[in-house]
Amino acid sequence: MPGRLTPDALAARYPRLYHMAEEGSWPSIRERGLLSTTALLDLFELQGEPRAAIESRRRNRSVAIRHPTHGTAWIRDNLPVNETVLRRTLVGMTEEQYYRTLNGRVFFWVSTRRLDKLRNAPPYKERLHDILELDTTALLQRYADVVELSHLNSGAVHPAANYPRGTGTFHPIRSYPWGERRAVSAEPLVEVTVPYSVPDIADFVVSVTIR
Repeated sequence: MPGRLTPDALAARYPRLYHMAEEGSWPSIRERGLLSTTALLDLFELQGEPRAAIESRRRNRSVAIRHPTHGTAWIRDNLPVNETVLRRTLVGMTEEQYYRTLNGRVFFWVSTRRLDKLRNAPPYKERLHDILELDTTALLQRYADVVELSHLNSGAVHPAANYPRGTGTFHPIRSYPWGERRAVSAEPLVEVTVPYSVPDIADFVVSVTIR
């Protein structure tokens, strides 16, 4: 691996990406694309306080939203966020801005270890999910210019966390501090994200399993 990350090097190191969705979500994802929370709220035309409660604050439970044309969709909770620790470790943005930053992205894990850790977490381990496996090269051929990377699980803020998050959490591929992360961690990259949505997600999915 080079000291500076490139799309080709990223795909060589992580040839597959993973996304966990609610069981039964795949037909809708295949049709509409993989949508961030913000994109889903736009599609369902949700506005005002109901939208703000979902998009800019911690969700202590999964939330159902409904639309006369699009039916019902579920938005996952933010239970892994300890708000006391988030306030203490947040740099360069407000809590509302951080939640909006998270909700405006589509997330992929670069390892099955991280995928399985989420899948087996207490809120989810008793439920089945649609697990999407993607070809990284194919995704980056279209989205490399907008992809942003994170060295941590940006949606989980644990009670013992003492590292900063905020404006420095997400980086474009070519400015990602790859050499620095490799020097301090055996897991130099955790998340691959795409802003707003991946409408053509079906072009990159190599398998969908229910687990």
